[in-house]
Amino acid sequence: MTNLDIIKSTYEGNTSEENGKNLAQYSAENISWTEAKGFPYAGTYIGLENVTKNVFSRLGSEWIDYKFTPEDYVASNDKVVAYGTYKGTYKITGKSFTARVAHVWKLKDTKIIGFEQFVDSQVVNDAMK
Repeated sequence: MTNLDIIKSTYEGNTSEENGKNLAQYSAENISWTEAKGFPYAGTYIGLENVTKNVFSRLGSEWIDYKFTPEDYVASNDKVVAYGTYKGTYKITGKSFTARVAHVWKLKDTKIIGFEQFVDSQVVNDAMK
């Protein structure tokens, strides 16, 4: 698989569970995952277990239908950028949002070693108020 194919497999599976399995399969043990400053789950997490605990579990429990829909990808050597749109509804407030987003992935020897999120965090935070 190419680096582009690996990243696509984390978004374009038949189910979110399939996407998660693909992410787990291709993540390096010490993957560095950075959620954007200003985003509700901002920070850098090392290892998929920390990412799951601090990002994915919270997204799954605090939001209804939180989803990233990729619009397109740009691949160059060991980097892949996926860009598109986040959408979701915050359970506590019932408010929905739509935000533009880009994910920058870094790979080495078919393993994902890094992830960085760029997002319009304001609309996400507004939905939480």
